[in-house]
Amino acid sequence: MYREKIEAYIDSHRQEMIDDICTLCRIDSQKMPYSAGKPYGEGAFRVLNMALDLAHGYGFEINNYDNYVGTADLNDGPAQLDILAHLDVVPAGEGWTVTEAFKPVEKDGKLYGRGTSDDKGPAVAALYAMRCVKELGIPLTKNVRLILGTDEECGSSDIEHYYSVEKEAPMTFSPDGEFPVVNIEKGRLEGHFDSSFEPSEALPRLASFISGTKANVVPGKAQALVLGLEPEAVLAFAKKAQEETGICFTVSASEEGVSILAEGKGAHASTPGEGRNALTGLLKLIASLPLAPCPQFEALKALEGLMPHGDTCGRVLGVNLSDELSGELTLAFSMLTVKEDGLEGVFDSRCPICSNEENTLKVIKERMAKAGIVLHNDSMTPPHHVDGDSHFVRTLNRVYEEYTGLKGGCLAIGGGTYVHGLKNGVAFGASFPGTDTHMHGADEFAVIDELLACAKIFAQVIVELCA
Repeated sequence: MYREKIEAYIDSHRQEMIDDICTLCRIDSQKMPYSAGKPYGEGAFRVLNMALDLAHGYGFEINNYDNYVGTADLNDGPAQLDILAHLDVVPAGEGWTVTEAFKPVEKDGKLYGRGTSDDKGPAVAALYAMRCVKELGIPLTKNVRLILGTDEECGSSDIEHYYSVEKEAPMTFSPDGEFPVVNIEKGRLEGHFDSSFEPSEALPRLASFISGTKANVVPGKAQALVLGLEPEAVLAFAKKAQEETGICFTVSASEEGVSILAEGKGAHASTPGEGRNALTGLLKLIASLPLAPCPQFEALKALEGLMPHGDTCGRVLGVNLSDELSGELTLAFSMLTVKEDGLEGVFDSRCPICSNEENTLKVIKERMAKAGIVLHNDSMTPPHHVDGDSHFVRTLNRVYEEYTGLKGGCLAIGGGTYVHGLKNGVAFGASFPGTDTHMHGADEFAVIDELLACAKIFAQVIVELCA
């Protein structure tokens, strides 16, 4: 019902929708320092108020929650469906070739620019879905609220602010994931650990080790400085380690000693198997060197034994858990700094539904403690799961199948979205199967026909769930 009218409406508003997306994408809305009335800086403030102006211009009742979050309501009926999108973006980064990050352009059926796919394009698609239902006069008995956040990329404190004063709707979806439906988001343990030891003057020894920039990134580079060995001796061990790990090692002499640079391949911590971890590769090399016995070297060898190169499922730590619905636990050793008197590091584990603090956090803490390493975490983020056979999820899948001809279904991901803490929240789109939009990378884009399809699907979902 209404499909022909919905499709005709969205197709006839193609250019207007693209123009609105471009208006928002021209604003650099990455998180910036707080200023009075602007919790996430000027860009986030500007993009939120611009989006609310657009929604108000299309006849929606809007609300601004202290410039953290803005909302647009389709009607004044009882709450039924929230659509949760975000307007903040990651930094521009380097390597753009089609256009500059904040100068969106249309080319070959794609819209290029930072935020076109994550998440300004999908947010506008949701706005046009609501506008479509409103302007076609399709009768509804319940309300749809579009919630526009501005801190999704840096911790979602905006949504915490919103839900401190508002209740969640009976159903919520976020167009900030993948089709068909993401109904499972793994739990997370971002482990912070350290160890202290007496410094040693014995040679040969490790002077320093550093790798990693963020907890949720598999490091592509790592560096170490070794004292008391000849470069040729280190090079022999490096060649063997390179054969075993696939990590490229560059060994060079310096005034201080022997420098070692390890180069692998970065990846998101939720998919560590897609990268080549330079940190664990270099740690394996260091542990193999003929260094003098000392507390530091013993701690390093113990650490390398707990999280060896290639173990991306926590097998040695005793937490290689898995279940049929959400798959296996993943673990990325993502940050490590070693000095003469101590070390500190971070790992990022994405945990399946069967995981909990008893069988995951406690097990890791105890195994690290036996090696003289202190894990400081006392809790972990639990997994998120919405029943894939619920009326809500079945409706999303049915509409997706009807409008695309593609097979619906449920997905489990290692990453987290805005809906992770919501009782009945899922991610629904906006990425289509087989489309890599370069999200967070250079030349981020959205396929225009896919954005139009999103708007049509969202409009039909609104009709199905709120009539």
